[in-house]
Amino acid sequence: MVKTYSGSSEKVHPMEPSAILEEPSNAIRDQSDIGFDSVGFLRPLLKPAFWVVLVSLVLGFYVNKLVPPHWLEHKTTYQVYESDSGQLAYKIRGKERLVGSVVPYEESPLRQEALDQLQGDPVDEHWVFEIVNIAGENVQRYALIGAKFHFGLWSLLPALVAISLCLLTKEPLTALFGGIVVGAFMLGRFDITDAVLLPSLASESAAGILLLYLWLLGGLMGIWSRTGAAQAFASYMTKHFVIGRRSAKLVAWLLGVVFFQGGTMSTVLVGTTVKPLADKEGISHEEMAYIVDSTASPIASVLAFNAWPAYIQALIFVPGVAFLSTEADRLRFFFSSVPFSFYGIFAVIGTLLLSLEITRFSGKGIRQAHARSLTSGELDAPGATPLSTRELQASRVPKGYTPNVLEFFFPLTLLISIAVGTFIVTGSPQVNWAFGAALLISAFIALLKGMSLDHLIEGFGDGLKGVVLASVILMLAITVGAISKEIGGGLYLVELLGDSITYWTLPVCLQLLTMITAFSTGTSWGTYAIVFPLAMPLAWAVAQTGGISHPELFMSVCFATVLNGSVYGDQCSPISDTTILSAMTTGCDLMDHVKTQVVPASFAAALAGFMWTLTVLVFA
Repeated sequence: MVKTYSGSSEKVHPMEPSAILEEPSNAIRDQSDIGFDSVGFLRPLLKPAFWVVLVSLVLGFYVNKLVPPHWLEHKTTYQVYESDSGQLAYKIRGKERLVGSVVPYEESPLRQEALDQLQGDPVDEHWVFEIVNIAGENVQRYALIGAKFHFGLWSLLPALVAISLCLLTKEPLTALFGGIVVGAFMLGRFDITDAVLLPSLASESAAGILLLYLWLLGGLMGIWSRTGAAQAFASYMTKHFVIGRRSAKLVAWLLGVVFFQGGTMSTVLVGTTVKPLADKEGISHEEMAYIVDSTASPIASVLAFNAWPAYIQALIFVPGVAFLSTEADRLRFFFSSVPFSFYGIFAVIGTLLLSLEITRFSGKGIRQAHARSLTSGELDAPGATPLSTRELQASRVPKGYTPNVLEFFFPLTLLISIAVGTFIVTGSPQVNWAFGAALLISAFIALLKGMSLDHLIEGFGDGLKGVVLASVILMLAITVGAISKEIGGGLYLVELLGDSITYWTLPVCLQLLTMITAFSTGTSWGTYAIVFPLAMPLAWAVAQTGGISHPELFMSVCFATVLNGSVYGDQCSPISDTTILSAMTTGCDLMDHVKTQVVPASFAAALAGFMWTLTVLVFA
C-alpha cells in the first residue's frame, strides 16, 4: 500500500502494476541511495588527492630501491670548557652536556673527502678537534661531526605530499599521515606502526606534547570553561578596557608583544588568554589566529631577550672570522643584527594595522573574514572545522557556582611568573611547571569555592576532548617534519645555492631558501641547525671574493635573512607546531588560518627582501 498526503487528509490506495513499470528510475535511485551506485563507489578514485597519494607511494618505493643517498659532512662547533668534574663539556639550550672521546679532524671518517669515497653507511657522529689560526693565534677548536644525506629533489617529496594534501582535502590529519607514509617508504620503513609511529610517539618531544598540550593546556582550558573564569575575564576586560572590536584586537596584539619568548609558549599563552575576549566581541577566528601567530616568533626575533641567541650562536661560528670567534662575540653579533630583522618588524606592524582595523595589507581572506564577522556574526567560514571543539566554546558553570575574574587572573599571573622566572634563573623557561601550577591552582580555587570534585573532573575531561584532535595533528606534524629532516630536504635546498653567486643576490637567495626549508619541515629551529652552519661560511666567502667594504654588515644582513626567512616558513607552514597551536587556541580552522595568513606574511617577506637587497647595495 502507498500512502499519499494532501493537507491533513490521508488517502490510501493499492499500487497498480503499471506504476512499477512506469517508474524504474525510482528503483534505481533507491538502490543508489543505499550504496549500490557504481559511480559513487568509484568517486574517490576520481579525486586528485587519491592520485597524489598513489603516485607518491610508488615514487617513495622507487627512491628507496633505486636512488642512492648523497652523504654530506655536517659539523657544528661548540664553546667547549672544562666542567667542575674536570671533563670537557658544552652547553646546548641551557643544559650542560659532556664531550665524548675526541679525535683529530684529519682522521675522522666523516670528513667530506672520506664520505665521497664511502661504501655503505657511515659511522656515528663523534667529536673532533682541529687547530685553527684566529687573529694570529693558534686555537684548538672542538666540533661535533656527523654525516647527513639527501636524495636530491626527491628529498622534498614527503613535505610536498603533506602540504598538497592539506590544500586539496582541507583535512590535516590524513594529509600529515600521507606525508609520513611516503617518507617512511623512501627510508625503507614499511612497517609504519612499529618502525615510524611508535618510535616517534615514544620520543621526548611527543611525550612533552601529550603532557603540555593535551593534559596541562587542555585540562586548564576545560577547568576555566567549567568555572566560567574565561568568560568572567572577557566580561571584566569588556567593562574596564575593551570598548569594541578594535580595542579587543589591540589587547591581543599587545599581549603577543609582551610574551616575546616566541614559539609555542607565546602562542599558547596569548591564544588562550584572548580567545574568550575575542569571541565575546565577535572577532573572526582567522583574524585572531593571524594576530596570535604573527606576534609569536616574529616578535621573538626582534625582542631577542629569550632562548634564541644562546641556541643560535653555536651554529654561526666561521673559521678565521674574528667577530664570530668566541661565544660572547657571537652573542654580540646576534644582537647587533636585530635591526636588520625586517620581516619580524613588518610582520608585527602588519598585525598592529589589522588590530587598528586597517586591512589594506591583510589580504582578501582576512578582509572577507572581517566582513563576515561584522555582517553575520559568524566567527568561522562556512564548512570550517575548528580545531577547538564545542566543549571549549561554551561555559558550563554548575548551578549555584559564581565565576570570578580572579579565577582567570591569578592562575595566569602564576603561569607567566613561573615561565619568566625560570627563564631568568636557568636560561630556559619551564613551561610544564608553569602550566602545571596554573592547572593545580585553578582546580584548588574551584574546590575551595564549593565546586564538587565530580564537576571539576568533568571540566578537566571536556578540556582533554577539546584539544585531543589538535594534539594528534601536532604529533603527526612533528613526525613528518622529522622524516623530512632525516631525508635531507633542507640540505638539498642549501646545496642548490653553490658558490657562484653575486653578493647582492645572496640575502634574498638565503631568504627564499630558508622560507622553503622551514615551510617544508615545519620548524624554524630545525632550519637554523641545517642552514646556519652552511650559510654563514658561504656569506663570508662571498664577502671576501666580492670585495665588500663592510663585511660584518653584510654578514649581519645574511644572518638576519636566515633568521627571518625561517620564521616566515615556520609561521606559514600547515605542519608547524605554532601554526597548529595558533589555530587550536583561537578556535580556527587550520587550513583557513594557513590560507588567510600566507598573504600578509608574504607581503611582509617581499618588503623585507627588498630592504635587505637595498641595504647591501647601499651600505655594504
